[in-house]
Amino acid sequence: MSKLITVFGATGNQGGSVIKAILDDPQLSKEYKIRGLTRDTSKKSAQELAKQGIEVVSADLNSVDSLATALKGSHTVFLVTNYWETANGDIEYAQGKNVTDVAKKVSVSYIIFSSLHHVTEATKGRLSHVPHFDSKANIEKYIRASGLKSTFVLPGYYMSNFTQMITKAGDGSYQLFYPVDGKKTKFPLFDAANDTGLFVKATLKNADKLEGKQVLEATDYYTPEEIVDTFSKVTGKKAVFIKVAPEQYLASLPEAIAEEYLENQLFVEEPGYFLGESLDASLKLLDAKPTSWADFVKKNASAWD
Repeated sequence: MSKLITVFGATGNQGGSVIKAILDDPQLSKEYKIRGLTRDTSKKSAQELAKQGIEVVSADLNSVDSLATALKGSHTVFLVTNYWETANGDIEYAQGKNVTDVAKKVSVSYIIFSSLHHVTEATKGRLSHVPHFDSKANIEKYIRASGLKSTFVLPGYYMSNFTQMITKAGDGSYQLFYPVDGKKTKFPLFDAANDTGLFVKATLKNADKLEGKQVLEATDYYTPEEIVDTFSKVTGKKAVFIKVAPEQYLASLPEAIAEEYLENQLFVEEPGYFLGESLDASLKLLDAKPTSWADFVKKNASAWD
């Protein structure tokens, strides 16, 4: 009998990619039935999933009762939380805790959580304003302490960020600004909408050897100089990287997110988004190549017109 996998954020980038990958895989599509969780089951994207045979269920991460219904009968859970929905790390942590507690109560066998590193701890307090990383890292700690069989997939730096961050200058050329060293700082780039499923599929197939492990979701490390060079080669548009002072970077952003974004980039510079860890072991798990930065630019070139 097929096992039930319950996927949070079913209509979002990560959850949607996981569902597509399972449906498209000959082995996993037989092994698993899919339940997709979303807040609003009436929206078009949720109805599209239902048409593909997905059981679409409404779930509220703030409600233990709602989660008990949503997780009932699940063998495996893919959990992604959304810090930006409330921009409150305490709320995000409470939601992750709720899911963990309920998963344990209803006898879920395996949980895959979309996590990140703890910036405050990794920098010994030097960078203490990146709650969208820290709250996920705290959820990971809670899941580990729960005793549930678990694996943690860590999304790299979203390629889609650059559709806003590589901007057109007055002379028609393009610019990328960061408060980091453009030749040395390494961004692990990731096409979340396309490739989350690729990494989670590999995690499901290697669950036993990945118990308690982290899988790093990125195609490669790229410096800002490499990011603009590739952009220019693919699009034919002139692009340059410009290093700015932290104060200039702060001033360029809305106040509500400025400090968090600044410290996020400084964390990528030192000690590194994935703390300097190689991507090789994670990439070896995959049965196909993830999207390269050049592929992404080619596919989304119209975003910069």
